[in-house]
Amino acid sequence: MQYKDKTELIEEIKKRYTLYDKEFDGINENQKDLVKAGIDKTPSQNISYQIGWTGLLLKWESDEQKGIDVKTPAPDYKWNNLGGLYQSFYEKFGTQSLDQQRVMLKNQVEEILKWIEKLDHDALFLPQQRKWATTPAQWPLWKWIHINTTAPFKSFRSQLRKWKKETDTE
Repeated sequence: MQYKDKTELIEEIKKRYTLYDKEFDGINENQKDLVKAGIDKTPSQNISYQIGWTGLLLKWESDEQKGIDVKTPAPDYKWNNLGGLYQSFYEKFGTQSLDQQRVMLKNQVEEILKWIEKLDHDALFLPQQRKWATTPAQWPLWKWIHINTTAPFKSFRSQLRKWKKETDTE
């Protein structure tokens, strides 16, 4: 996926987030932690993952703007140990109700959209614009944003649909 400008990126995030969020309609609170064979995550784990990554994205940017040395993906976690990071998301956010989790994610998505609005084209589309985003892959900010918003909103929506089908919530 490539975006021609920030407007296109913003619109795609809004679209994918809205579709993703609607999948939680009709999931009962008492089913949020229900494990289904062949499905990677429970609904609570699914949204906890999203809250975790969108939160990290915002924290990386906020910390760099404050002059804080950013450790990606997170302090105490390395890119080759993401399973432990995911578990920390489930533990941190999974105690909340699904409604509370949905509000948390909505607020973070809105914050990401406001952040994108403030960025100029070069900051968003050229590599090496942030220390935290300067990796051997040389991804520009839009790609970091994409892989932590629109991409998982789309793929995790499919997981939720499969979970709901197996659970008969639709």
